[in-house]
Amino acid sequence: MTLPKNVFTLAHPLARHKLTLLRSVATEPKKFREVVSELATMLVYEATRDLPLRALDVQTPLTTARGAEMAEKIGLIPILRAGL
Repeated sequence: MTLPKNVFTLAHPLARHKLTLLRSVATEPKKFREVVSELATMLVYEATRDLPLRALDVQTPLTTARGAEMAEKIGLIPILRAGL
């Protein structure tokens, strides 16, 4: 099946493992909540991969270093649904 260009599939082995844990009837509720949080972190990381950055100089204990900060403020809204 060919997916549209605007659809991203997270096929990382750790993400697939965590999704399998979420689907398993043997996963205890406490573990389920932990894995949901871990998987959500991975998804946010991937979803924000291309956000624009702005160059920034920061003072370190030894010298000034070139760094980066978010160019724009962002807001994240969780959408919960069943059917994992």
